Amino acid sequence: MFQLDDKFLEEVGLANMPEEQKKPFLQHIYDELELRVGTKLSEGMTDAQLEEFESIIDRKEDIITAWLAQHVPDYHNDQAFGRIQQATGLDINDPGLRAEYTATKWLEVNRPDYRDVVAAVLDELKKEISGSKDAILGTSQPAA
Repeated sequence: MFQLDDKFLEEVGLANMPEEQKKPFLQHIYDELELRVGTKLSEGMTDAQLEEFESIIDRKEDIITAWLAQHVPDYHNDQAFGRIQQATGLDINDPGLRAEYTATKWLEVNRPDYRDVVAAVLDELKKEISGSKDAILGTSQPAA
């Protein structure tokens, strides 16, 4: 997947950003990426799909349990579940882990192109940031 970290800042030309600005800036980029990806992914989905996914994101345990029972009853043995558990460090029975896994699997079922969408939106955002790096850093020269 991708990381929003110092390497990301280097890729977009913001390696020299003051330390105290990095974390808030990366959080802003994460929020913007989430919004744009969500908007793109929702295109073409039915209201029922959107409602179901929103319930999963909102961690409604009854919806998550029902979805897992129908689509991945043996989810504990799925390698993807193990990878998410390892990446998050959450306990195997943590409801947040189940919600994260369910959201990922839901996207695989309903929007199998979601990884491509994330990559395209991230690339677009990188280009925007790179094109505005001087303004972001406050190093742009005023017009004469």
